[in-house]
Amino acid sequence: MRIGVGSGNPVKRRAVESVVEEGDAGPTVEAVAVDSGVSEQPTGHAETVAGAENRARNALAAGYDLGVGIEGGVAGFDGAPGLYLVMWAAAADGRRLERGAGPAIRLPVEIAERVRDGEELGPVMDDVLDETGVARGRGASGAFTSGRITRTEALGTAVAGALGPFETDLYR
Repeated sequence: MRIGVGSGNPVKRRAVESVVEEGDAGPTVEAVAVDSGVSEQPTGHAETVAGAENRARNALAAGYDLGVGIEGGVAGFDGAPGLYLVMWAAAADGRRLERGAGPAIRLPVEIAERVRDGEELGPVMDDVLDETGVARGRGASGAFTSGRITRTEALGTAVAGALGPFETDLYR
């Protein structure tokens, strides 16, 4: 089986690899740059989910047996103050489309204000941490949790949730 991950970001490919067994009998996981069809900084669950779904469908259309899309965004939750980093994944095989979510981590107030004012989280994190390419490494989730949850792990949780219905009879 060939799995296409709808992104050129190596962290997203590693997130999928972390939850599927590659090898002689296992699937091959490849990154394929595709359009998400959403803004660079998805806001709200609906836009973030749509980005993951679009990436999954577009990866599948690129000739893979299974397309996986992963999208990070920012969103609020009823009953919980603040703005949160959210992660959604989708998996498509041509017959069905499944979704899963990763952890939600509250943004520090100063960072949330910059994102609400129109800045993208990735560049804001680079600026705040005085680093380059935070999104291609530990990610905001790693920074916000002092490394307790790496970006690969956080995204992997979302991917596992999206792949679960393909792997268990509980959803049939």
